[in-house]
Amino acid sequence: MEVVENYDMSDKVAVLTGGAGVLCSEMAKALTESGAKVAVLDIDEDSMAELEDEVRGQEEKLMTIETNVLDKESLRKAADEVKDKWGRIDVLINGAGGNSPKATTGEDQSFFDLPKEGVQQVFNLNFLGTFLASQVFGEEFVEQGEGIILNISSMNAFTPLTKIPAYSAAKSAVSNFTRWLAVHMSQNYSTDIRVNAIAPGFLLTEQNRYLLIDEETGDLTERGQTIIDHTPMDEFGDPEDLLTTVFWLLEDGSEFVHGTVIPIDGGFSAFSGV
Repeated sequence: MEVVENYDMSDKVAVLTGGAGVLCSEMAKALTESGAKVAVLDIDEDSMAELEDEVRGQEEKLMTIETNVLDKESLRKAADEVKDKWGRIDVLINGAGGNSPKATTGEDQSFFDLPKEGVQQVFNLNFLGTFLASQVFGEEFVEQGEGIILNISSMNAFTPLTKIPAYSAAKSAVSNFTRWLAVHMSQNYSTDIRVNAIAPGFLLTEQNRYLLIDEETGDLTERGQTIIDHTPMDEFGDPEDLLTTVFWLLEDGSEFVHGTVIPIDGGFSAFSGV
């Protein structure tokens, strides 16, 4: 990756929850290429195996650990495995998250019919998974006196999107928690523990391509066109567009950046629609 050439992370050990997912797998590969030692925590063994295949030649810098971010003991076990192998942990990227059809409104499911279980599943995965991982790895940072937590929020935290109320609410909670935790860590433990978040905008991936682009015609769907109409840069982003901001927030030059949520959205959050 061209962006990696500008960074040297060889002194860092990074843990990524949801690390085999679409966004975090790009971060994991880039961090590995930059010299960092990377621990990918995920519940999807197949995706972790695929990621391992993609980093051939860098295996000594990557470890994958099957982990449930909603199970504190599973997270503690993962933290111990990373420390046993590499001695310390410098960075936590909280990337576990996602939405579910059971928490999405539509023609076949009104807001009033959304099942509690579906809403709870989405909220827990996005918010509670971030909360618990921050507890476990934040405690490691307190013992070290330093560390970096980077959360993954969303444009949904700025302006909720239609049809996905649980995901929008959960990402809003992630942004609020990011600010809260930044203050808490500084006031109670160490000013060398930094907490920030990024808020990706609309990135075109294989997972959401069918929602944004018509497979038969190649034209934008109605939802895709609405997004582009509200994105001043007039295009979708790519997962690699997140990397420079991620590296900046993990680098030593951003010591005074704390308690922020950085939009990476092509201007979407700046446009009122008028």
